[in-house]
Amino acid sequence: MDWNQYRFRSLWPLPAPPAAVYGVLERPEDYPRWWRQVKEVTRLDDTTGVIRVRSVLPYDMTFTAREVRHDPAAGVLETALSGDLEGWARWTVTPHGAGSLARYDQVVGVHKPLLRRLAVPGRPVFRANHALMMRSGRRGLLRHLRAV
Repeated sequence: MDWNQYRFRSLWPLPAPPAAVYGVLERPEDYPRWWRQVKEVTRLDDTTGVIRVRSVLPYDMTFTAREVRHDPAAGVLETALSGDLEGWARWTVTPHGAGSLARYDQVVGVHKPLLRRLAVPGRPVFRANHALMMRSGRRGLLRHLRAV
């Protein structure tokens, strides 16, 4: 097992139509407005940006996200990631009851040297850190959707 490889999945039931949720998720430059752990997004061009995140643990992760799939009809947003993280991330937004379900899948390898050195003892803590970030992101998105 490669202790520096991670696979994450988060499911966010949301009381808003899929098109509204997708419309927010397709604008990563706005994430810092509603997702407090997304500290900075710098657009490089129409499909690429540099993102800096920080959750509970005292370290930042910085990576370049390059759009590889933007499909509003299917509700899919997918990016290739490079930098402190290497891999991919995907949002899939589908109808769910009276609202929608935003599913986040991510498969990455960690390249940040400190996190690589702490891979075995830190793995449960790193996974919990990610879970807290995702929980906070859902709460922020709920507030944002209610405000617009």
